[in-house]
Amino acid sequence: MTTTGKQIFTTLASDGTLTVELAESTFPDPTGNQVLVRMEAAPINPSDLALLTGPADLENAEYSPGRLVARMPEPFASGAKGRHDQRLPVGNEGAGTVVATGDGEMAKALMGQRVACVPGTAFSEYAIAEAAMCLPLGDVSSEDGASAFVNPMTALGFVETAKAEGHKAIIHSAAASNLGQMLNRICQEDGMALINIVRKREQVELLKSQGAEHVVNSSDEDFMAQLRSAIDATDAYLGFDPIGGGKTVDHCFKAMEQVAASKMTEFSRYGSNQPKKMYIYGRLDLGPTVLTPSYGFGWTLSGWLLTPFLHQAGMETVMRMRQRVLANLTTTFASSYKRKVNLEEMLTKNAVLDYRAMKTGEKYLVVPNG
Repeated sequence: MTTTGKQIFTTLASDGTLTVELAESTFPDPTGNQVLVRMEAAPINPSDLALLTGPADLENAEYSPGRLVARMPEPFASGAKGRHDQRLPVGNEGAGTVVATGDGEMAKALMGQRVACVPGTAFSEYAIAEAAMCLPLGDVSSEDGASAFVNPMTALGFVETAKAEGHKAIIHSAAASNLGQMLNRICQEDGMALINIVRKREQVELLKSQGAEHVVNSSDEDFMAQLRSAIDATDAYLGFDPIGGGKTVDHCFKAMEQVAASKMTEFSRYGSNQPKKMYIYGRLDLGPTVLTPSYGFGWTLSGWLLTPFLHQAGMETVMRMRQRVLANLTTTFASSYKRKVNLEEMLTKNAVLDYRAMKTGEKYLVVPNG
C-alpha cells in the first residue's frame, strides 16, 4: 500500500540559501516494529527551529504559498556545512493515530491506537515511527499528547540529573516557559528546591501563582541580591540554562561563588571549594556565552541534551519517566499553545516570524491534517 501526503522539508544550500517548503511525499510501508502514524498534532519546539530555520533572515525572506527562501548569515551558514544541500524533514515529536504497522508484535499491538511519538518528521501528514518510542495515549487527545516527549522528558531529566549528581536544589533560567512550568511542578512533587529566573514581573506572578517559592526577576535592579538570597536559602549550586548567549550563566556562577565565599572561614586566592555547575541546553540567544573571572576555579560548564541523557540513564529509568508522563499528561506535564496552524499556514510570514521569536507562553501547535 502506497501512502502519500504533504510534508515540510528544509534545505540549506552551500551558498547560504535556506529553502523551507511543503511538498508531496510518499511514505513507505512500515516494517518490523515500525508504525505509520497519521499525524494530528505536533508542537514547534526551539529544537525544531534550530533545524527548520536556524538564525536565517526571515524578515527579508521571499514567501510564497507553501514555501520560503531566506539567507543564512555567517558564521552560521558555513558552520552548518554538514547539512549543506540535504533536503531534511522536520518535527521532533507529535501525536496521531496508527494506520499501518510492520509485522512485529510490538507494532501490531498499536494498530488503530492514538499515540505520541518522536519520529523526527512530525511536520507531515504521515510519519514512520518506532513502536518502542510510541506512547499509547488512551483517552488523551492528540493535542494534549503532542508534547508528551521533549519538554516533559527534559524537565524530568533535569531532576534525574540533579539527584544523580547529589544535588537537592536547581537553578533554571527562562523559567516561565512551558518547560519551566513543568519543572516547577515536578520539583514541588519531588521535594527538589528550585530557583526560577525570569525577566518580567508578570512571569514572577505566574510562577508564584503556581506555588513557586523562589522566583527572581533579572530585570530588577536588585536581581543579583535576589539570586544570592535564593541560593543561600536552597544551596543551589547546579543550574540549567536554555539561553546560552549573554551573561545568564555568568550571573549564576557569580552568585553561587559569592554565597559560598561568604561562608569561608579563611581567604583563598583560588576561591571557594564549593563545586558549581551549569548546563546549557538551548540557544535562545545565539551570541557568545560571556564568562568573567569572578568565581574562582571550582566551576564546570557543560552542555545537556535529552537523547544522550536518555541513553546514559538506561531503559529502566526511561520507562519510569515515560509512565510518569503518561499518568500526568493533562496536569503536571500539560502544555498550552498560542495558536494552531496547518502545514500551509505554518510557512506564512506572519506565523514564521511569530513562532521563531520563541516568546514565553506563545508556542505554536501544527495540525498537519487540519
